[in-house]
Amino acid sequence: MKEYGPNDIRNIGLVSHQSIGKTTLSEAMLYSAGVTNRFGTIEDGTTISDYRSDEINRKISIGASLMQFEWQQCKINLLDLPGYADFAGEVRCGLRVTDLAVVLINGVNGVEVGTDAAMEILDELNIPRMFFINLLDREHAKYDEALESIKEAYGNNVIAFQFPTNEGEGFNAVIDLLRMKKLTFSADNSGKFTEEDMPAEFADRAEELRMELIEKIAECDDEIMEKYLETMELSDADLIKGLQAGMVDQSIYPVFCGAASKNFGARPLLDFIAQYGPTPVARSPYTATNDAGEEIQIECDENAEFSAFVFKTIAEMHVGELSLIRVYSGALKSGDEVVNTTRKANEKIGQIYALNGKTRNEVGGLKAGDIGALVKLKNTHSGDTLADKKRIVHFPPIKFAEPVVQIAVEPKSKGDEEKISNGLNTLHEIDPSFTVTIDPELKQTVVSGQGELHLTIILQRLKERYGVEVVQKKPKIPYRETITAKADEKYRHKKQSGGAGQFAEVWMRIEPLPRGGGFEFESKVVGGAISNVFIPSIEKGVKQVLEEGAVAGYKIVDVKAIVYDGKEHPVDSKDIAFQIAGRQVFKLAMQKAKPILLEPIYNIEVKTPEENMGDVMGDLSTRRGKIAGMEAQGRFQIIKAQAPLAELHDYATKLRSITGGRASHTRSFSHYEPVPKDVEAKVIAESKAEEE
Repeated sequence: MKEYGPNDIRNIGLVSHQSIGKTTLSEAMLYSAGVTNRFGTIEDGTTISDYRSDEINRKISIGASLMQFEWQQCKINLLDLPGYADFAGEVRCGLRVTDLAVVLINGVNGVEVGTDAAMEILDELNIPRMFFINLLDREHAKYDEALESIKEAYGNNVIAFQFPTNEGEGFNAVIDLLRMKKLTFSADNSGKFTEEDMPAEFADRAEELRMELIEKIAECDDEIMEKYLETMELSDADLIKGLQAGMVDQSIYPVFCGAASKNFGARPLLDFIAQYGPTPVARSPYTATNDAGEEIQIECDENAEFSAFVFKTIAEMHVGELSLIRVYSGALKSGDEVVNTTRKANEKIGQIYALNGKTRNEVGGLKAGDIGALVKLKNTHSGDTLADKKRIVHFPPIKFAEPVVQIAVEPKSKGDEEKISNGLNTLHEIDPSFTVTIDPELKQTVVSGQGELHLTIILQRLKERYGVEVVQKKPKIPYRETITAKADEKYRHKKQSGGAGQFAEVWMRIEPLPRGGGFEFESKVVGGAISNVFIPSIEKGVKQVLEEGAVAGYKIVDVKAIVYDGKEHPVDSKDIAFQIAGRQVFKLAMQKAKPILLEPIYNIEVKTPEENMGDVMGDLSTRRGKIAGMEAQGRFQIIKAQAPLAELHDYATKLRSITGGRASHTRSFSHYEPVPKDVEAKVIAESKAEEE
């Protein structure tokens, strides 16, 4: 493949709800472009994009896949991105470097919850987009309803550029409103089509839709609008100029259609992208910061100093790590020395590759706007910036959604702790949307991700790549202990066993603090009953109990401890004696002060189709959830609720099950509140059994 300049590059991301045909569309594009001489299928596990063993076995996309090919004197960098909510982190990585997203829509069901999830990321990253209504060869395909659902969800910028002549099982032709021709697709999967004059039966509808399209394009540029008002026509040059401007500033969202599994529609879509799609130059400048933290603008100029962003790390068996980068300015070739500005480390560039799934082809270099893969960088990971030493820049890191599922893991075999820790940390570098925390309070290693399947895949890779297995457990809940009443206690510690003895007596009062009050310690000892030097020893003893709990082994919060009297011995009183007395008197006082357990409460926000609302709310109530409010958002309902963390362990899986995968949720910590008495008794009993 020859080297392309920034104006001849198109960086495209395919996104949608799950199972709408992104991987099949990417296969159709590659087949049409002659990259492959057979049309692979997901059923046979032969697509270029889904090449990993777990993707072939599960028949779903798990990671972002990069494919690169030539089309009409352009280089297309195509990213096939997963539709499953569990792998939303991969979608974020891929979309971060695209200049145009093709959002696939289900020709049977229209807009779905995964469509909305993708659109939210596109809005956040300010990325131009267009739609491709797929599956029009299905029995119950309804193009008009699907188009209406897009307009209803995303507004008046949604404009039809094609419509089918015969949707359903016999589908094979579309009316193209730019060409004003009927395109009939070849039945041999080649994607080729013949152009025919407009059939009379579609002429009126085509004229009406074309008028709407032309007016929308004219609105994208003031000069073109003036010309249009004078002549009521647009030249080809005006069309190109207006469309390119409208797509970049997102005042127009073109809608195409087809059936990817038969390669109906991929070629016209590629023709359109090559001719009108946003270029890296049209989307620049890009925002970055310099070493002083000041915002700067990076122009997409191949003659400027080099800068690039590492949007994904791939670890392949027998290959090692590949860093996928997008070059924002300058150019890069093998042998160059650059600096990783994120980690302040120098990197020497080895081989540079173009990728098509697992196939790698070495290229001489990459210019501004292009995407490629670098091999065996020493100290570079996803989210890092690479730059020329002469101009230090930092691109903002990728923001990932908060994890919604957690599991605790323990080694299956003794002695594997270090291997597991290293393996999980490396997997986190490859996929930052999953996190690993070693919780010292609960003495557990907890892995957190975007769904149960996400974590299953991570632990499967841990086993395959690092040869270690883990036992999965339910994560412990970080309950808290506190008190609801005042209490008064005294404790004498006396130890005499030949030689120096130990003596300390402490009188203590404890009282509850408001929620969130933490811990306070005060001395009101008068008359030197306890020397000032021993007061910190008592506080140290109390703080040990705060950490280990006095009721069920959980951290104690929102308590004030006041030492008001005591006794000491001129010889036997010492630091350790007052620490022990402080511990014991505080424990005794806790037992008398009507202790209770507190549990973490989380804010839950569920986005669900209206028909699933009853099931979702019913399930939340079985989880001791409290509904805080509801609001409509297009065809979906947003349910806001609060529920205890203890009840949310399998929530992502259950939600998917009761809504057929059509709902999604986010969660975040809100506050602590008292545990109901029946639940509290159970937690205390479990804690005591574990201790024994």
